[in-house]
Amino acid sequence: MLALGIDPGTAICGFGLVESRGSRLIPIKYGSVFTSPKMRMEDRLVKIYDELDALMKEYKPDIMGIEKLFFNRNVTTAIPVGQARGVVLLAAAKNNIPIVERTPMQIKQDVTGYGKADKKQVIYMVTKLLHLPEPPKPDDTADALAVAICTTYCMGNAAFRNGIR
Repeated sequence: MLALGIDPGTAICGFGLVESRGSRLIPIKYGSVFTSPKMRMEDRLVKIYDELDALMKEYKPDIMGIEKLFFNRNVTTAIPVGQARGVVLLAAAKNNIPIVERTPMQIKQDVTGYGKADKKQVIYMVTKLLHLPEPPKPDDTADALAVAICTTYCMGNAAFRNGIR
């Protein structure tokens, strides 16, 4: 099964494709879509959509995982992230890719075994689980790979596949 993980953002939108083969996790492709703050917001969103749509068409993932929005402090950041998240969801829908949404705590729990793990712990475990030669950069890419790993775990769970989230 090929899972696409997304860490949505308008400046940096991380993505990671991870294939599960039995108990092995294989990194297929990962990186980030970068946009300039000098671009109009609508052009930034088009760039994110176009690049992720092309990625989805090329690799045809079986499922896409995306982090649920969770903002307890900065509402100003929530709006652009929500806009980026919207175009990502649109790209998945247009490519008929089922979507799994997980909270940051669920992702950390699945990847590190501890729901309140810090960023360094997540990056360390992503690097180890995928046997990467070095930690993925930027952090948004590592976060997207963590979402992809979590998504493969979700799909390996029979209760989840049967609609119990």
